[in-house]
Amino acid sequence: MKTDAELQQDVMNELQWEPSIEAAEIVVSVRDGVVTLSGYVDSYGKKLAAERAAARVFGVRAVAETIQVRLPGSLERSDEDIAGMVANVLEWNVLVPYDRVKVHVQDGVVTLSGEVAWVYQKFAAEEAMRYLMGIVSLSNQITVKPTVKPQDLKDKIVSAFQRNALLDPRRITVETRGSWVILSGSVRSWGERAEAQWAAWAAPGVSEVENNIIISP
Repeated sequence: MKTDAELQQDVMNELQWEPSIEAAEIVVSVRDGVVTLSGYVDSYGKKLAAERAAARVFGVRAVAETIQVRLPGSLERSDEDIAGMVANVLEWNVLVPYDRVKVHVQDGVVTLSGEVAWVYQKFAAEEAMRYLMGIVSLSNQITVKPTVKPQDLKDKIVSAFQRNALLDPRRITVETRGSWVILSGSVRSWGERAEAQWAAWAAPGVSEVENNIIISP
């Protein structure tokens, strides 16, 4: 088991390894395996990259991120310009049913809302925002409303876990309540926890996944 000091150094090394960010801009603190990132970056993409870099370090139990985006003058855009860019990007993204997604922008903060049938559509819309100029933050309020009825969800999800080379299905418990899926148990890393959640979301008819899996390296 790594100490907090060792884990802090590992996260700092991973931030330095990530080419899309400036590690010196980000402050890392660790307490009981929970990593907190703070500081200032000049784009929303760098903010996300830092969070993902920290999450993939072995031994991290959770990531709390309070990084703020401060745009230089050359990257600032009006809310109207940002809204236009977002609408265009969503319309050209084959994974997003753009006619079902609503966009609101205020002070550089983009809010997405509406209803989609699959979670991959919800997060494809969010991912499309990652490198757009002028965005300082994103709130994804899109809801998932499946168009198919859930059938044998538990068996399908357990089978998906068994096929997945990144997961140990013996350590994960699956419970279903209608279209709601509840995951519990323990896994070795934050990445494995996220992989289990994505695998559960992929089952037809899932409307929500409650991930109660804990990290136990």
